[in-house]
Amino acid sequence: MRKIALAYLLVLLVFGAGICAALRMGKESEPSRTSAPAGMTNQQGGALHAALLLRENLRQPVSLLLLQLILIVVLARVFGALAPRVGQPAVIGEMVAGLVLGPSVLGGLWPHFFAFVFPSGSLGGLKILSQVGVILFMFLVGMELDLHQARRQADTALMVSHVGMIFPFFLGVVFALLIYRYHRPLAAPEVSFLAFGLFMGIAMSITAFPVLARILQDRGLTPTPLGSLALTCAAIGDVTAWCVLALVVAVVRSGGLESFSITILLALAFIAAMSFLARPWLNHFIKVRPHQAAAPTQGLVVAMLILVFCGALFTEMIGLHALFGAFLGGVIMPANADFRSHLRGKLESFSSALLLPLFFAFTGLRTQLGLLEDWKGWTLCGGIILTATLGKLGGSMIAARLTGQNWHDSFVLGALMNTRGLVELIVLNLGLDLGILSPPVFTMLVIMAIVTTAMTGPLLSLGKILPGRGKTTV
Repeated sequence: MRKIALAYLLVLLVFGAGICAALRMGKESEPSRTSAPAGMTNQQGGALHAALLLRENLRQPVSLLLLQLILIVVLARVFGALAPRVGQPAVIGEMVAGLVLGPSVLGGLWPHFFAFVFPSGSLGGLKILSQVGVILFMFLVGMELDLHQARRQADTALMVSHVGMIFPFFLGVVFALLIYRYHRPLAAPEVSFLAFGLFMGIAMSITAFPVLARILQDRGLTPTPLGSLALTCAAIGDVTAWCVLALVVAVVRSGGLESFSITILLALAFIAAMSFLARPWLNHFIKVRPHQAAAPTQGLVVAMLILVFCGALFTEMIGLHALFGAFLGGVIMPANADFRSHLRGKLESFSSALLLPLFFAFTGLRTQLGLLEDWKGWTLCGGIILTATLGKLGGSMIAARLTGQNWHDSFVLGALMNTRGLVELIVLNLGLDLGILSPPVFTMLVIMAIVTTAMTGPLLSLGKILPGRGKTTV
């Protein structure tokens, strides 16, 4: 052991001395450099150089992305934890955290820090990561749909969901017409009214199925008949809304009837292949391998992700959007409850804890409250909130009442259908990316999404005083 230790030290000394000698010789060959500023000692000059070096390293793409990730995730967790204390779901806190990180709050209070952390050239990586998070989220949303439950309550749910969609859709198109005619500068400069009107209708009629499910769970309404009906209505409404949105996206991206027809034919072929080929095969696979349902292997999880990403890629290629392929990928997952639960558990923590806060932050960075600088802008924003609430809550409530529900349950159902949340933000970002929404209208609709989601809890508490209470505890 002594011989090995002596040999080890000798090797280190010899080669270390050689390295030092080579470095000294190389330094002597360097061109002369400017000295430190007058009046500054060598120690101060070295400190300044070290500080500049750290700043420069922090500006590198990877370092900047890591700094953004840390700031976004920490703030999202803090706001998400505070939201339940004021009677709001955690998603409201995360949405607000995204706004706080944007130019309207952080950019206004601390502009130099905001410009350093979120320079415009660094948002590309943040956008890509947030899009991956949204794709995984839409896959999980598709898995939460219970098609068997939808069939059992099809009559009532179809009436409530579609009346609760068509009425706010109508109001959204009318409101879009008012903007297009009398506030033309607020609309995107080159967008057609067909695309703008249809998109405003969709934005007014969306219900956030996942947020709704969380609210029902928190209130203990999930196992009740009203909770089951609300979930079914939201599921049917979301499927309908995404189908209509797919048509709007195809119209905008195709640019002509021939391209639009090809896109729709390819979309129908994709839906048929996923429904009649992929879904039966997956169900058969899980049926003959029950151990995979109880504990999906890493290889199986990776295979499901590849399937989802392939579906998302295909719908993106044909002129729809990657979200539609991811959503349908979740819908066709095997109906086995254990398999879905395990697969959701493996994906939800990562996507919800890390990637979705990035999407909220990216949305906040695109939301500029300063664009609503005068009373006309804020009045128009208030009109959008009022129109969206009247259409969704009022339409769903009247439809539920016509199907035989009492006033209490009808109001509660309408309040639940008025929840928009994250799904609305996904739709709005899509509209901004496609050039359908201008930044001011995008900002108004983001505010509407947050306000209508935040009012769900207070509206449910208000429902306690309405007649007919007894079947359900709110």
